[in-house]
Amino acid sequence: MIERLVTPVLDENCYLVSCDKTAKAILVDPGSGSRMISGWLKERNKDIQYIVLTHGHWDHIGAVEELRKELGVIVAVHREDAEMLTNAHRNFSAFVGQDTNITAAEILLEDNQILHVGEMTVKVIHTPGHTPGGICLLTKDGLISGDTLFDGAVGRTDFPGGSMKKLIKGIKEKLLVLDDSLKVFPGHGSSTTIGREKKINPYLKSDFAE
Repeated sequence: MIERLVTPVLDENCYLVSCDKTAKAILVDPGSGSRMISGWLKERNKDIQYIVLTHGHWDHIGAVEELRKELGVIVAVHREDAEMLTNAHRNFSAFVGQDTNITAAEILLEDNQILHVGEMTVKVIHTPGHTPGGICLLTKDGLISGDTLFDGAVGRTDFPGGSMKKLIKGIKEKLLVLDDSLKVFPGHGSSTTIGREKKINPYLKSDFAE
């Protein structure tokens, strides 16, 4: 089961991904509004195992520190974005007056790594381009795409460490090969499907990949 909560800063999507049989779950990208997220989680009464981050930008990590302490859980991020959590200049919060520095992640993720959450498996798909360590998370209920793939768009690549070529390559080689009916849950905005993005997303035309 994948549930979404839109957080206050930049309307960033925070997701709760849970195992139906065991109620064990992961919290993905708690970007801001820790009290709001905490109340939302209490209503759902899930056993949170990890906080997993699709990348290290400030609008996706702002509520991590308070929630990791409250929930007593560990944090996972791809190894190439690990430094962004502890450096306000790397996660760009310093440039918007937030100065977000959080404790280092306990788990450094790798491409194709499998997280076991109750009887559910979550596959890590490394899709660099928005950030060097950007990832998507594949479950039986859908793909959480972070800021890699949106409804009709892709993540911006004009930040330091960004690469449009890498982003499009990763999307085409790792995401568009998935089933057309697979739901996609992005870091901002509404959900979509793999099939829809193949048809309507202008950034996935060949000229953008060059």
